[in-house]
Amino acid sequence: MGEGAARRAEPVPTRPKIDKANANDRSLDSVIAADKIAALKLAPVSHETEARLDRYIALLREWQAKTNLVAPSTLPHLWTRHIADSLQLVALAPSAKRWADLGSGGGFPGIVLACAMAGRVGASVHLVERIAKKAAFLREAIRVTTSPGVVHLAEIGDNVDRITGPVDCVTARALAPLHQLIGFAEPLMRQGAKALFLKGQDVESELTEATKYWNIQPQLYQSRTGDGWIVELASVERRG
Repeated sequence: MGEGAARRAEPVPTRPKIDKANANDRSLDSVIAADKIAALKLAPVSHETEARLDRYIALLREWQAKTNLVAPSTLPHLWTRHIADSLQLVALAPSAKRWADLGSGGGFPGIVLACAMAGRVGASVHLVERIAKKAAFLREAIRVTTSPGVVHLAEIGDNVDRITGPVDCVTARALAPLHQLIGFAEPLMRQGAKALFLKGQDVESELTEATKYWNIQPQLYQSRTGDGWIVELASVERRG
């Protein structure tokens, strides 16, 4: 060809494609790892319990893609927002070995308590959940963490017929207003259980409403992990 002939264009080097999904996963992994360090400073656990919680978190993240177990906005702070928040109950009932968690959902605090109770002779955690998909997740979480838990697929108000044997402590988190929680827990409390309910900032208004229906003497503890509160009730009595 002559000098004026068009030259074949040189191939332009292509940039490697960035896998945004994997990049986002790695970014989330690093945030969760940092959050875990902060959470375990708030609520230290044994190496064995930490390993169980690691397996639980891995399972939860896997299932979260197909079943909404926690609010997506809380995923970067799973350890402080959910794990440490649940673990603080153990310090408020150090001698309790038999727990009942009403409306367990994604496993807070029930699965976390079961992980913490593993290794204690006679320990058990009853998890009551009315949604079948979540109950299936809870059973798998108990299996992979080898924790002493029993899952009951039932309406929350049916817990007494499902739970056999004495219970030391009954819990609930993000389930219902306090006056309704007391109604759910009252049959277990009549048998000797005390209640530890994780509540939000509006706890005072919930307590005011609850006293319309129940005679109670609540003990309040401020949450270590945020602006919430823990309501402890040793006994309850229905008004009228």
